[in-house]
Amino acid sequence: MNWIFVFIGGGLGSLARFGMSKALPYKQGFPWATFWSNLLACVVFALVLYFSPKIAKTDWLHPFLLAGFCGGFSTFSTFSFENFQLLSNGHYSIFALNVLVSIVAGIAVFALVLRLNP
Repeated sequence: MNWIFVFIGGGLGSLARFGMSKALPYKQGFPWATFWSNLLACVVFALVLYFSPKIAKTDWLHPFLLAGFCGGFSTFSTFSFENFQLLSNGHYSIFALNVLVSIVAGIAVFALVLRLNP
């Protein structure tokens, strides 16, 4: 039954990712839509992990939000492709900034959220 929750969450996450790409279209320079999608997926993922022990146990929440929504919303393949394009076009400083900031910000979000005290 969990696959249904993953399927629905993934569809909603993909729609949210599509909306983000329309709101922040990638032309040239820093790929903001991918950055924000990945960072917000980290926020959602970390919040679910943080609040899981504090809310009633459900069989659908983790598959729906973590594998489903966050999986559909985050964009590692797009992140990799955009960085490949930045390198191919000689935008080395934007490439380095994007990789560094995206990874550090994602890890920082987990560290901040999971260290919150209720």
